[in-house]
Amino acid sequence: MQDLKTELDKDMLSFEEFRSSVLKDYRTAIVSREASLLGRREVLTGKAKFGIFGDGKEVVQVALSRYFQNGDFRSGYYRDQTFMFATGMSTIESFFSQLYADTNPAHDTVSSGRNMVCHYGTPNINENGEWLPLADMKNTSADIAPTGGQMPRALGLAFASKQFRNNPALQHEKFASLSRNGNEVCFATIGDAATSEGHFWEVMNAAAVLQVPLAVFVWDDGYGISVPTRKQTTKGSISEALSGFQKEAGTNGMDIYTLRGWDYQEMCEVFEHAIQKIRDTHTPALFHVKEITQPQGHSTSGSHERYKTQQRLQWEREHDCLRKMKEWIIDNGISDEETLNNIQAEAKETVKTARKKAWHKYQEPLRQQAEEAVKLLSHIQTGNSKADETITEIKNFLQSNKSPLIKDSLIAVSKTLSVHQKYGIVNKELAHYYESLKQKWHNVYDRNLMDEGPKSAMLVKENTPAYSNDAKSVNGFEVLNKYFDLLFKTNERVVAFGEDVGHIGDVNQGFAGLQQKHGEMRVFDTGIRELSIIGKGIGLALRGLRPIAEIQYLDYLLYGLEPLSDDVATLHYRTDGRQSCPVIVRTRGHRLEGMFHSGSPMGMVINSLRGMHVCVPRDMTQAIGMYNTLLKSNDPGLVIECLNGYRLKEKMPENLLDITIALGVPEVIREGTDITIVSYGSILRIIEKAANRLEYLGYSCEVIDVRTLLPFDINHTIVESLKKTSRILFVDEDVPGGAAAYMFNKVIEEQEGYKYLDVKPGTLTAKAHRPAYASDGDYFSKPNIEDVVEMVSSMMKE
Repeated sequence: MQDLKTELDKDMLSFEEFRSSVLKDYRTAIVSREASLLGRREVLTGKAKFGIFGDGKEVVQVALSRYFQNGDFRSGYYRDQTFMFATGMSTIESFFSQLYADTNPAHDTVSSGRNMVCHYGTPNINENGEWLPLADMKNTSADIAPTGGQMPRALGLAFASKQFRNNPALQHEKFASLSRNGNEVCFATIGDAATSEGHFWEVMNAAAVLQVPLAVFVWDDGYGISVPTRKQTTKGSISEALSGFQKEAGTNGMDIYTLRGWDYQEMCEVFEHAIQKIRDTHTPALFHVKEITQPQGHSTSGSHERYKTQQRLQWEREHDCLRKMKEWIIDNGISDEETLNNIQAEAKETVKTARKKAWHKYQEPLRQQAEEAVKLLSHIQTGNSKADETITEIKNFLQSNKSPLIKDSLIAVSKTLSVHQKYGIVNKELAHYYESLKQKWHNVYDRNLMDEGPKSAMLVKENTPAYSNDAKSVNGFEVLNKYFDLLFKTNERVVAFGEDVGHIGDVNQGFAGLQQKHGEMRVFDTGIRELSIIGKGIGLALRGLRPIAEIQYLDYLLYGLEPLSDDVATLHYRTDGRQSCPVIVRTRGHRLEGMFHSGSPMGMVINSLRGMHVCVPRDMTQAIGMYNTLLKSNDPGLVIECLNGYRLKEKMPENLLDITIALGVPEVIREGTDITIVSYGSILRIIEKAANRLEYLGYSCEVIDVRTLLPFDINHTIVESLKKTSRILFVDEDVPGGAAAYMFNKVIEEQEGYKYLDVKPGTLTAKAHRPAYASDGDYFSKPNIEDVVEMVSSMMKE
């Protein structure tokens, strides 16, 4: 009898645990819905600017959260608030702080007011730039708004688990804080309409080929804003459209599941075994979660009643996931209606309290700032009645603002200073206050575009190449090859990959023979999918590895530019320094043959990638110094090698791993007195030949290699040269108005180089059209020796 009682007690305990966990999920779902409802109200009443929420997706996300473990990563989008609450990666209060765009990093713990509400992220580094113990944490990469933009990085996050499980170099205790034998799953979420993006299809194909632990959850509410699924997706179903990807015995591919977003029990049962299979076998899976509703429509920008029929709206009310979960709980005797109603009432109060706290924290410093400005303006007495009357009006207007922003205080002070200026009044105290306040808040909004801590690449000092007395002259690619060989031997975190990188060692032989020496998990090939190459690099870097992702030619970078521009380049800024992504993108360009193998679209690159370092080495030894500098930092970088430089001779340095380039510090590669010529990359060889001819004509040219475009000449080296020569010419292979115009702006305007000019500054660029393939095409499409000679000669005669 005692044994039977014990068993009954165990059963009762087991049921109570089950009941408690279900009610916890229900409570989280209800709280999340209340946050969405109240969040929308805050926008419509003017307290917040914009709202986009996850209502209608609560039940699937609480079910899913049960199987999200320490070490796992989320790569999602702006509908995932319930998942974030359920996993403990976010709170209701921080949700409202983000809704109000509170710039205090202790309040908006995701982006410090830089990103919209429901765009999430968790730190991957500490304040010193050291990697956090990601294997012991629940993690989310930082969200971006572009639809499908989460997919490339999701592939990389999942691929990192494959690396940690299968790469012999990573089988060491020192990497245990980053991974537990590659058991981590990447949970990628995406709206059904966004599966129409090319990003989705390329990543799904890559994941199925690579066999990585990627779980993709498609939230299908039947619409992409106002456009129904039947107009978005083949067969009106993403799971049917992908049915050919279903994995079968002896093939690669993925598992495909179709679920109903209101059926809590079904989803728990499927997720439990399916995610464990992904974890164990690294077989990716697609979860098509259908019959999801969107009670408040797409966002606060409009109402879904405009495009949904009354029948559809009625169906959505009947299939609201919270209603269906409540019915299921009651029907199965897990709880009663009174208890569930109490949970809802408590949830309302919980959310109201969190909102109130967040609003007070957000508003109080702004009010105090306005009060300080009002107090300062109140004490101003100019002795001019008209001036005093105007200043009083300015002060009263600020004082009447019930929800002032910082700019309101700045505007009031600036207007007051304008009144002083009009009437010839000097108020140094007020002017100082204005400048100090403006600078303080510029710092708040401008900080952390790049790493500003100990892991900043800008802290790496120059260390020049050292050569033995009998140093051999070898092809440029041989210098690179020797360097990469040493790098793989000494840095286990480094992996390199791209089209033709593995087996043949890249098309220019920089990695020749290195796959055979260091293994297929260190140096490997990819398919022709630049977007996924970049995504793979992003995910690996976010998880603490040091990927070198190769794009075969600079012309092809366009395919991978979106994740670099929207994700990598903005990451450190949009997380206010909480996340780093030290990916290195290696490519080659500038000058070779034809329209698509000799590109130099540097204006496009530098204006898309603020937040990355853009390195433009003139030879392979310089490139090595740049790789070393980047590898000593947590900053992302793009290194563009000279496409026509791999078989030019260079001496082999004896300190390959120690060479470093100080980023943003140009090098004077030829001294002169008459004119300063500024450029970078392949064309420097043409400029040097032109300088020799110009010397014959009696003109002394100083040639400066900028070495990096981002950052650019931080010590004003070029202006110092200009002070000596009084003439300057900017030369590059980009289109007119491209990078040469950027350099012109930096030197002549920002660095005030105009003060030292005797003649009009010049730019010499490639033509607006792509380089022609004909044998003379390069000569007539890009600057040549004669162009440089003629332009300098003309400038010298002015």
